[in-house]
Amino acid sequence: MNNFVFQSPTEFVFGRGTESQCGELCKAYGARKVMIVIGGGSARKSGLLARVTDSLNKSGILYCLLEGVKPNPEDTKVYEGIELARKENVNFLLPVGGGSAIDTAKAISAGFNYNGDFWDFYCGKKNLDNFTNVLPIGVVLTIPAAGSEASGNSVITKTDGMLKLSFRTKSVMRPKFAIMNPELTMTLPPYQTAAGIVDMMVHTMERYFSPTPDCEATDRMCEAVLISCVNEGPKVIADPNNYEARANIMWLGTMAHNGICGVGRVEDWLSHHMEHEISAIYGVTHGAGLAVVVPAWMTYVMKKDATKITQFARRVFGVDNKDDIAAAKEGIKRLKAFWKSLGMPISMKELGIENPDINALVEKLRGNKGEVVGGYVSLTMKDCKEIYKLCK
Repeated sequence: MNNFVFQSPTEFVFGRGTESQCGELCKAYGARKVMIVIGGGSARKSGLLARVTDSLNKSGILYCLLEGVKPNPEDTKVYEGIELARKENVNFLLPVGGGSAIDTAKAISAGFNYNGDFWDFYCGKKNLDNFTNVLPIGVVLTIPAAGSEASGNSVITKTDGMLKLSFRTKSVMRPKFAIMNPELTMTLPPYQTAAGIVDMMVHTMERYFSPTPDCEATDRMCEAVLISCVNEGPKVIADPNNYEARANIMWLGTMAHNGICGVGRVEDWLSHHMEHEISAIYGVTHGAGLAVVVPAWMTYVMKKDATKITQFARRVFGVDNKDDIAAAKEGIKRLKAFWKSLGMPISMKELGIENPDINALVEKLRGNKGEVVGGYVSLTMKDCKEIYKLCK
């Protein structure tokens, strides 16, 4: 296990009706005027937005609204949000929604006091950990998937060139609080629920597939999250109103991405980078894209090092084959079958992409990440091209 620093300062407020605490939590963290950040209108239609603003009003907190964040959030909405936040002189951001709203709020937070383009933090020109003059953020989570309520990370697509990039911070961009009411997730469409389950599983797997030896504690934590997703996922698909299953899934999404499962080890993240190029070009749901990419990545890299894939197969899916390679193959087969059972695609064709431009995907990946990528196994762009081919 490697040396590490782990910091998770977010206050998690979990359970039924917790959105009523918005006002007092914002006030406790110094909010004077809040900018609420939401997506396409579901928060308004469901009455959640009204409950949030009522709570803010009761605490004497002013607010304004940024509406219309897209599922794969874009820089144009971030620029709009920065301009509105400055005009309204807000001092706190409150995304109400899933990862897209939260990631947009994080980008606005980074750009609000920055004398330059917020994109500098995403393209690597500036390190956000060295720029602490950001707006504080609170979260009302409605979609368990991205884990952005618990992380210091954000992903945004730059529309000029369709570049989908992220930043990762140790603590500066972690929300001050996250309100998590599982009841708010009961109206999610099954496809979105399933895509969220895939996303949280892959967040865990990106940390689990590591070359760092002797990480038994975090290996077992990762496996517990993955097994719980496999157990609870079908329950929420079968019965969307199953509160206990919804609660477990919601908390699993947080545990998957708050960093605790990745301490002391090299992480991978190539599957995420490869999927980002697919969703940037073709606009697919991120979790659905991951359901296609990850098994292809596993199939390819097991030829180079099957150690952790074999362990994954045996510990997570109970594969009892004594032959390591056969066990690894069976584990991949069972993973694909599980995601398929949730209603997820497992090929580009099932994603609706009949003829993917693999050369374009590889070139965009090379431009964003360089020639050599991967943490578990080092791969070149030639390797990545073969993985994309396996996705078809």
